[in-house]
Amino acid sequence: MAQKPSIPKGTRDFSPMEMAKRNYIFDTIKQAYQLYGFQQIETPAMETLGTLMGKYGEEGDKLLFKVLNSGDYLSKVSDEELKERHALHLAAKLCEKGLRYDLTVPFARYVVMHREELQLPFKRYQMQPVWRADRPQRGRYREFWQFDGDIVGSDSLLNEVELMQIVDTVFTRFGVRVQIKINNRKILTGIAEVIGAAEKIVDITVAIDKLDKIGLDNVNAELREDGLSDDQIAKLQPIITLEGSNDEKLNTIAEVLVSSEVGLKGVDELRYILDTLKTLGLNNEIQLDLTLARGLNYYTGAIFEVKALDVPMGSILGGGRYDNLTGIFGMPGISGVGISFGIDRIFDVLNALDAYPKDAVNGTQLLFINFGEKETAYCLPAVAKARAAGIRTEIFPDSSKMKKQMSYANAKQIPFVALAGENEMKDGKLTLKNMLTGDQQLVDAEQLIDIVKQ
Repeated sequence: MAQKPSIPKGTRDFSPMEMAKRNYIFDTIKQAYQLYGFQQIETPAMETLGTLMGKYGEEGDKLLFKVLNSGDYLSKVSDEELKERHALHLAAKLCEKGLRYDLTVPFARYVVMHREELQLPFKRYQMQPVWRADRPQRGRYREFWQFDGDIVGSDSLLNEVELMQIVDTVFTRFGVRVQIKINNRKILTGIAEVIGAAEKIVDITVAIDKLDKIGLDNVNAELREDGLSDDQIAKLQPIITLEGSNDEKLNTIAEVLVSSEVGLKGVDELRYILDTLKTLGLNNEIQLDLTLARGLNYYTGAIFEVKALDVPMGSILGGGRYDNLTGIFGMPGISGVGISFGIDRIFDVLNALDAYPKDAVNGTQLLFINFGEKETAYCLPAVAKARAAGIRTEIFPDSSKMKKQMSYANAKQIPFVALAGENEMKDGKLTLKNMLTGDQQLVDAEQLIDIVKQ
């Protein structure tokens, strides 16, 4: 019995129409990055586990897809180790590689390995798939694409400002209303200090980053499980639920953090970014959100997240400043800041809003009907002229019934059909049919090109 085909959970096939939509997304983001001087790189789908492990926190490490060693991968494992069934220990013995979890850590590895070739500051963009062993659900996939932009080799906060401009440019071009959320990990560190829980900074950020998903009561319960006292949790409440304008929030948190040097530095950084963006007239709202924590351990400064306003969906972009990332690969002192567009979620948002321009998703513009060898030979020079003029053109390969060829045109939503029979060939003309209006007219090749291009 033939096996029924399937694909792994959390992965998807994409049809030609879907690929046209995705390419529109890729091209729009790529053009925005290039507008700001970014250059493209690519890195392997697999990295060594030494590169990946320990960079995403304990939860991130659990979601890494590990790749079994080639050949006799059990040769290094004893019978006793197999009996113990210690999953993490066995994985370390059986696997030396893993599928990349994101594009940022591989980029840091790339910078260190190619540092002699790079002109700093180095501005790169990269669009490739990443993999996470997560539980699939709406808007969350095991294989998905990211589109990153990073600037390394510069401490300037102008880089953060520029990245927010790119975000605003991209979503304005998409015609999608978004809210850009911003915070600073230094502020979160300062908050942990002033409530007397500096050693719990990772636990605090991981917990409050879940506020939108699990609610305040569950966040507090998680903080309690992580060892925070009721008094410390109580001190966090007014900070977590702080409201008002960005300036009002900054002024309030500056008062709360008056005893924390690192916290006040975070306030100053955010104030500069927000004040500078005010002068640049963004089309989308940027909001200071003190509950934004971005659970990844490598962020050290400003952190960003974007959510669509008109479609219920998780974050469609994230990023932040990471001062120490390349240090773990033997290259300390290189600061970086970056953003990552969640391509698959943006795809779903644009689908929900039907926000794709028609010319971005339409395929073939013109189809030539095939009546036979003689008629096809007559049409082929016109086909070549149309393609040379930039018109996406097909000629039906078989001299099938007219109904079948017209059905093909309708199924592919081809707006124009051209045909030539004995009368057209005698007059040196073509009949051009507008499939949307049903209008037909007798034209020569040059007129056909002008009409279709219009």
